[in-house]
Amino acid sequence: MPGEGGDRPDFAGIVSGAPLAVRMRPASLDEVVGQQHLLGPGSPLRRLVEGSGAASVLLYGPPGTGKTTLASLISHATGRRFEALSALSAGVKEVRAVIDLARRRLTAGEQTVLFIDEVHRFSKTQQDALLAAVENRIVLLVGATTENPSFSVVSPLLSRSLVLQLQSLSEDDIRTVLQRALTDERGLGGRFTITDEAVDHLVRIAGGDARRALTALEAAAETGAEQITLELVEKSVDRAAVRYDRDGDQHYDVISAFIKSLRGSDVDAALHYLARMIVAGEDPRFIARRLMIQASEEVGMADPTALQTATAAAQVVQLVGMPEAQLALAQATIHIATAPKSGSVTAALGAAIADVRAGKAGLVPAPLRDGHYAGAQKLGNAIGYKYPHDHPDGVLAQQYPPDELVGVDYYEPTDHGAEREIGPRVGKLRRIVRG
Repeated sequence: MPGEGGDRPDFAGIVSGAPLAVRMRPASLDEVVGQQHLLGPGSPLRRLVEGSGAASVLLYGPPGTGKTTLASLISHATGRRFEALSALSAGVKEVRAVIDLARRRLTAGEQTVLFIDEVHRFSKTQQDALLAAVENRIVLLVGATTENPSFSVVSPLLSRSLVLQLQSLSEDDIRTVLQRALTDERGLGGRFTITDEAVDHLVRIAGGDARRALTALEAAAETGAEQITLELVEKSVDRAAVRYDRDGDQHYDVISAFIKSLRGSDVDAALHYLARMIVAGEDPRFIARRLMIQASEEVGMADPTALQTATAAAQVVQLVGMPEAQLALAQATIHIATAPKSGSVTAALGAAIADVRAGKAGLVPAPLRDGHYAGAQKLGNAIGYKYPHDHPDGVLAQQYPPDELVGVDYYEPTDHGAEREIGPRVGKLRRIVRG
């Protein structure tokens, strides 16, 4: 609810049981690692963090680069109250509730920083609800996004905000973050030593993401060994990956399990992995894209309506947004998982592509060629073409493929679902067309 935990963030008060990445979140601008291109003297971001700036800001950059940290520091430095919403779970109602709360605070002389994580996931309606509050400075908006806001944030909101691009941390930055976590009392407090090889591996798997590095380090430290070695880190990465999913970042194992559960018709497992992705903060557009692909790849003509359902779910994601769109994603998941399965679409296209790549791409038969330009008939193009609709059955004997591919079958219907009826029809059509 808005207002709960709405005070300025108290980094010193973070409980010791919090994740290492949370405990090590910078408490001041001096502790921020990286992003020096945005934190130079007099820069807009520095002015905001130091409390002398008043513009709303969109922080755009990869995960683990400090977007949430900077938003918290802005609130802490300015003395404003801090409210945080996630675009994954908040709707227009929640946005308006925070704005109403900020308006009441303003009458009492208090200002509010509204932090919206993954703001690009807000629908146009949700973003429009912010406009008046941002323009009238009822709230200082700090939006965080991993996607280019030029393509995902509405123009009126974009024009009222500073857009600042954060960069992935360098290897040296990640080393600094790890070393600080090892020695700082908020972190591991010097209770562990670590080998150079282990540090190198943590830097490599971090990929410029400080949170990923700290999560992996914490997983290794939880084994209880006094020295963190390369072998220990490698064994601990799987545990870190699971936690990292829960903290809201992509992990390929989950989407892989989701796809395989859909293919295997285990609707309950598919819903479980869908729920994990939703809770983890997976981009719903990514989930929708996978569902559309699965509808053709795994179901295909066994149930042609599966693709319609998946496409409709993608439209709901785009037009309605989360959290409501998660119901459409669940509906598409259930449809695909419970539908009869057929890989015939994938197999048919693969076989056709293989022949083309093997050089089996002869001349288009003359009757099928374009005959609309001057001189086409002199070349024999379009002469002798038989118009199927002139025949009572709408289908007649005529050569359509190149000579080299006459009689080749690519599409092989299964006897699953709708293909039980399609199969005999395909056979009949081939006999008529091929004469």
